[in-house]
Amino acid sequence: MQHPDWSKSAVLYQINTRQFTPEGTFRAATAQLPRLRQLGVDILWLMPVQPIGEKNRKGELGSPYSVRDYYGVNPEFGTLDDLKDFVRHAHEQGFKVILDWVANHTAWDNVLVEQHPEWYSRDYKGDFRPTPWWDWSDIIDLDYRIPELRAYMREVMEWWVREVDIDGYRCDVAGYVPVDFWEEVRRSLDEIKPVFMLAEWESRDLHRAAFDATYAWSWHETLHRITHGKDGVGALFVYYSWNERAWPEDAMRLAFTDNHDKNAWEGTMYEMLGDGLEAAIALSFIGEGIPLIHNGQEAGLDKRLAFFSRDPIEWKEHPFAELFARLSALKKEHSALANAPWGATMIRVPNNYESEVLSFVRQDENGKVFAIFNFCGEARVLRFSERLYPGVYTDGITGRQEEISVDEDVAMQPWGWRVLIGA
Repeated sequence: MQHPDWSKSAVLYQINTRQFTPEGTFRAATAQLPRLRQLGVDILWLMPVQPIGEKNRKGELGSPYSVRDYYGVNPEFGTLDDLKDFVRHAHEQGFKVILDWVANHTAWDNVLVEQHPEWYSRDYKGDFRPTPWWDWSDIIDLDYRIPELRAYMREVMEWWVREVDIDGYRCDVAGYVPVDFWEEVRRSLDEIKPVFMLAEWESRDLHRAAFDATYAWSWHETLHRITHGKDGVGALFVYYSWNERAWPEDAMRLAFTDNHDKNAWEGTMYEMLGDGLEAAIALSFIGEGIPLIHNGQEAGLDKRLAFFSRDPIEWKEHPFAELFARLSALKKEHSALANAPWGATMIRVPNNYESEVLSFVRQDENGKVFAIFNFCGEARVLRFSERLYPGVYTDGITGRQEEISVDEDVAMQPWGWRVLIGA
């Protein structure tokens, strides 16, 4: 498996079509592409586009993850031609487009229920069943022990790549579907065109021959604990050590500060990351990982979006738009910040407040990036040790030049962060 070249310094952007614009359509989303280009994003992830089941539907409009027809398009969003136009315009403006794919389960009234009821899992009574233990009453599980189901699912995923010219998939609850199925799908899709595959799951086995990227759920959970005073920065050492030593070197880990699951069910980005939000956003771009922007973050999204009904994002000017654009540019300007396997490994720079401050260097033959993140609510005067940190730098955000010498103090504001670019 080879990562597509265009994923090297890519930034992902998640689009919830229902809430992305006042109209909630593909056509309206197409009009937003120039703005997203200015934001510096590269891969657009569309949440599921298929028709939504009506039987046992949740809420007014239902969940996009309750799919009624894998070959269809939700009329709420427009037509198949509207979607094709979105993809075509996106490609013309330099984007790639991946679709959210729901392989584990379908709506109760999916066309397959009538055509192939034998393709579904059954409970102890012999009835169709939702995924066990979860409150997913609007869906029923498929059974991947059945070869015909696997062939069907592979063929329909190939169809979307061929007919709509999409560039890959974000695969919902990927760990609930056998890994060998995903590996088979990846091989067949790559024969059509180079694709990018993102798994909503955290398992290194998925990187063997199926997925370019997996969710870094534990990265976000660690930052949540740190920013809420429940853990120290040493918890990030645990994550990055695990990521470096236990995962494949070419594994891209999705570093997110918000997504539709967190926003809808657990809290806004402000609720989840508190005063450390901006530092966490910066770390998602400067540290190892492939960064994600959830639609609305650039407008300072401060509400939990409704999931089963229309609740359009309130678009407004916000400093985060400029922040995301600058971080995206830095990622592309400096090869050390590229995604795995192209980017440089983070190397810890010890400091005198390591329970509160994360400091590291990423460097390659083209230059060095020295980053400092103060994850506490008090100002800190830092001193660093070992040999990586001294040098002449340009501040990646302000453009100001400075030299950091051996044993020199560096002052950091509460929850402050810096990214310094050296030769």
